[in-house]
Amino acid sequence: MRNLFLIAYLDLKESIRANWFIVYSLVFGGLIALFFIAGITESQVMGFSGLSRLLLMYIQVTIVILPIFILITTVRSISGDRDSHILEYMLSFPISLKQYYWGKVFGRFITVFLPVFMAMVFAILYGMFKGAEVPLNLFFLYTGLLFAMSSAFLGIAFFISSIVKSSEMALGISFFIWIFLLAFIDIALISLMMQQRINAELIIGIAMINPMEIFRVAAISLFDPELTVMGPVAFYILDMMSQKVFVFISIVYPLLLGILFAFLGFKIFAKKDLV
Repeated sequence: MRNLFLIAYLDLKESIRANWFIVYSLVFGGLIALFFIAGITESQVMGFSGLSRLLLMYIQVTIVILPIFILITTVRSISGDRDSHILEYMLSFPISLKQYYWGKVFGRFITVFLPVFMAMVFAILYGMFKGAEVPLNLFFLYTGLLFAMSSAFLGIAFFISSIVKSSEMALGISFFIWIFLLAFIDIALISLMMQQRINAELIIGIAMINPMEIFRVAAISLFDPELTVMGPVAFYILDMMSQKVFVFISIVYPLLLGILFAFLGFKIFAKKDLV
């Protein structure tokens, strides 16, 4: 266990020194600062104003930015060590494959989740300083959603890093997955439904498998419990389950998906040639 935490600490320390971590932190911290400067907290949409409005804008932007940042910064975690022969050097010490792999996972999770979380904490503290009403319920729910989505894409990234030896190939695959989940899956499903007259409920169910899609719908449901902005799709979702149950599933499902991919990545990593 001690070796696992040492690997996590080394990965965390290495990530903090890297340029990408500085950019990563500035992006999310800068978003919060930009929202304050732009006066987002002074505007009102569907009854949401102040910090609620700011958190709403922040969570919508992170849907697009967070997955690609996690993927491109994590897929090289193992494949990069393999390319630079660091992996061979690390395994020359009395460290098991399990300790190395899961230490990298835990260390990298702290790296990718902490800046996103701290940006929201900064927004809450600044709002309290300004005397704004603090929506703690939304803060905790958004934290849960971000935690789950970070876990999902971190697991996918480690799975890719385990099966691909080349860092360039890993980056290409991660970018394709991001584009596919972000846009192509919706376009493909809508085209399939229009051409083949496939049942709409089946199409919506397939779309909800996408962790980015379920995150987006859950984020919308927090400020619009009736999902009025989504039109007829809302009737299918809310007929199946209540809004609270849907948000709960939106947190649990990506979390389990990330754990599953991370576990599969470890199984592949432990069985294939390491160097």
